[in-house]
Amino acid sequence: MSNADDCKIGFIGFGNMASAMADGWIASGTVPPANLYACASRYEALLERTDARGMNACQSAADLVDAVDVVVIAIKPHLIDEVLSPLAERLAAKPILSVAAGWDCARYEALLPGTRHISTVPNTPVSICEGVIACERTHTLRDDDYASVRALLDAFGSVVEVESRLLSVAGTVGGCGPAFIAMVIEALGDAAVKHGIPRADAYRMVSQMVAGTAKLQLETGAHPGVMKDAVCSPGGTTIKGVAALEQAGLRSAFIQAIDAIEG
Repeated sequence: MSNADDCKIGFIGFGNMASAMADGWIASGTVPPANLYACASRYEALLERTDARGMNACQSAADLVDAVDVVVIAIKPHLIDEVLSPLAERLAAKPILSVAAGWDCARYEALLPGTRHISTVPNTPVSICEGVIACERTHTLRDDDYASVRALLDAFGSVVEVESRLLSVAGTVGGCGPAFIAMVIEALGDAAVKHGIPRADAYRMVSQMVAGTAKLQLETGAHPGVMKDAVCSPGGTTIKGVAALEQAGLRSAFIQAIDAIEG
């Protein structure tokens, strides 16, 4: 396989997640647009998205696989069997990077035995290289494949390797979490607007607060509870807000959201 900085990468499926990945590789300078290929069921719509990025559009998945060094599986999970089975012989010669929810190593081995594949679940902030990528520890890549794929994933942000049994929940927390945090940003923004702050200022303040708090935790490794306690003075304003959130069931609501997805 080619090095990460000169290999050709092809997306089978080019929806929101694949687009975010392409944007991240382009923004980071990891992969030039001319080395990115994509195919999708609606070719005209695909052309709009690839042309805007300087990428290559392919009319079929077979053409794409033949043209690239690494294949990214980014179609809906229920379509994988139908789309990939006819490509089994072609795919046998290429490293496969899957971003399809629910498709772990064992499932790919059953569908495409003998292929070189790894399963991951990235999230949309990969588009600005601030993402988190859940990566299944079990895979069938060769050592050189893995080194190149890992370099590609590292460009997106933070890669977290997990056991196969944890890939689903890790992907849920990282992949669905941005929607939950966006709801928090919106809600705090609404509260600020309610009390007179212009909406654009409110969202900017809240988003920077969320980003700064997260960065502080990452850089210090502090327990979130310790960070919360550091802001809560006895009888102060913050502890009153914390108590109101506890009464409203904030923590249990987030846990229940993950439980609802994992079923």
